[in-house]
Amino acid sequence: MSLWRYANPSEFMRLSGAVQPWCWALTAISLGIGLGWGFFLTPDDYQQGSTVKILFIHVPAALIAINAWLMMLVASLIWFIRRHHVSALAARAAAPVGAVMTVITLLTGAIWGQPMWGTWWAWDPRLTSFFILFLFYLGYMALWAAIDDPDKAADLTSVLCLVGSVFALLSRYAVYFWSQGLHQGASLSMDRESHVDNAFYLPLLFSIAGFVLLFLSLVLLRTRTEVRLRRLRALREFEARG
Repeated sequence: MSLWRYANPSEFMRLSGAVQPWCWALTAISLGIGLGWGFFLTPDDYQQGSTVKILFIHVPAALIAINAWLMMLVASLIWFIRRHHVSALAARAAAPVGAVMTVITLLTGAIWGQPMWGTWWAWDPRLTSFFILFLFYLGYMALWAAIDDPDKAADLTSVLCLVGSVFALLSRYAVYFWSQGLHQGASLSMDRESHVDNAFYLPLLFSIAGFVLLFLSLVLLRTRTEVRLRRLRALREFEARG
């Protein structure tokens, strides 16, 4: 059975309606464990003190901010190739969620950076690329809102999504491209010598799982809303012609 059948709006609404309650339940469980464990049951860092616990929000939000845009890119490419409306609507639905995650990343980074670096902001390669990524999110949403024809809007925003993907990748790998900058290396790594201490590692994984599930739940909710709005628009246009 082809996966493309779920690109049909009716099939998507049926499947997402069944999956969504489980996603919300798993989101609540994962976030409850990850944040509760991380904030209340982990020790303070010997250098950073309690500010280290910002990582349980900052790191998952940063991962979602980057990967939300990459998910939008994949959905946009599917729209270009297959012309499935659900994929275009899913990309549109993901943009505000990704934008909020980018803001959370920048704010929590500033809160952590002020006591650690002595400044709220620095034109560090990763910080700068994240800020530009946020501007791309705003531009993407504004372009959708500015064009009345939904197919033309999907085409143009897909092109913008392709361009913005460069900054999504820069946001992820900026510390490897440039040696200068204040931002530390990756908190998670396959190399056990470089990732965070084990006391923080497991709760951080739960927090990341919770943020991923939250992103999925919100995108499903918003995509279902977009499908309903598209149907409503089609009905209104039909009535206007009649």
